Amino acid sequence: MNSDDLALFAQVVKSASISRAALALGADQSTISRRIGLLEADLGVRLFHRSGRGVTLTDRGQQLLGFATQMNETLAEAERVMRESVEHGPVKLCIAAQPTIARILFGRIGHALKARYPLTQLHFVEGLAADILNRLSEGSVDIALLYLPEHPGALQFDPLLSEGVQLITPGDYPLEGDSIAVRDLGEIPLILPSTHHGLRLLVESLAGRYGFTTNIALECDGSISITKQLVLEKCGCTVLPAAAVMEEIKIGRLKSYRLEEPDVSRTVAIVWPKNRTTADGLWEVTQIIRQHAAAMVEQGMWPGASLVSVPVSP
Repeated sequence: MNSDDLALFAQVVKSASISRAALALGADQSTISRRIGLLEADLGVRLFHRSGRGVTLTDRGQQLLGFATQMNETLAEAERVMRESVEHGPVKLCIAAQPTIARILFGRIGHALKARYPLTQLHFVEGLAADILNRLSEGSVDIALLYLPEHPGALQFDPLLSEGVQLITPGDYPLEGDSIAVRDLGEIPLILPSTHHGLRLLVESLAGRYGFTTNIALECDGSISITKQLVLEKCGCTVLPAAAVMEEIKIGRLKSYRLEEPDVSRTVAIVWPKNRTTADGLWEVTQIIRQHAAAMVEQGMWPGASLVSVPVSP
C-alpha cells in the first residue's frame, strides 16, 4: 500500500461509487475496481460493501479512512509549509559583489529584498573576484555579482548586462577626442592590478591580440578608490568601467575615453557554484536583482551598460 492507493481509496469513499470515482479521477471504472480489489487483497480485509446503489464502508474500511484522512492532512500541511518557506525566502542570504557593482546595486537591491523578504537576514560582501569566488566555493556566499571571468570553470551564471571599459585619465591629461584605439593603449602609462586580477588580464589579452606592449606605470591591488586616487594624483592612467568614476568625470577631475576598434566590454553576471545546493528562493532573488539592474540601465543610472537576454525559467 502507498499514498496513491490511499488517495484512490479516499476518492471512492467520497464518491460513494466506483463509477463516480472513476469519472472524478478520469480513469476507467474497471481500473478503479481492479485497484480497490488489489488493495483489499494486499491488506487481507474487505473495505467496501458493494451494491447496485454504490459502495459503503466496512468497519475495516472506516478504520482505513482515518489513516487516509490523516495522510491527506499531512500532505496538505507539508505543501502549506513548503509554500510558506518559499514565500518567506531564505533564513539567511549572503550576496557578494565586486566594488563597482556593489556601489551601484547594493542599495537598490537591499531595499527590494528587504521589502520582499522581511524575515531574511541579509548580508552584503564587497570584494575582489578571487576572494568572492573562494567564498562561493566554501559556501559562505550564496550568490555573487561578478565581471564574468574569461574561463568561468565550475560556475553557474546568468549574464546580467554588458558594461563598457574605458581609459580613465587625470582631468588635464593631454589626449584629444573622446576615444582611443585599443592598439594605442601601449603609449599610455597604466595603473593596473597584478596579473591574477580581471582588468590586468583583459588589458594583457588586448595587448597580445592587437600587438602592443602594456606600459605599466605601477601595480595596485587595492580598492578601486585607491586606483582612482592614484590617477587623480597623476601617477598614471587606468582602465575601468565608466560607472566606477562617474562622479569624478562629472566634475572634471577625471576624463574617460572610449576604447574602440573594437569596443571593449565585460559581462556582469549573477554567479553561483555548480556543485552546491542553493538557498531557498534563490531563483526569485536573481530575478529581483535582474529587474532592478535593468531599471537602472534603462534610467541611465549605470553608465556604459546595456542589457543582455533574460532567462525565462528557473
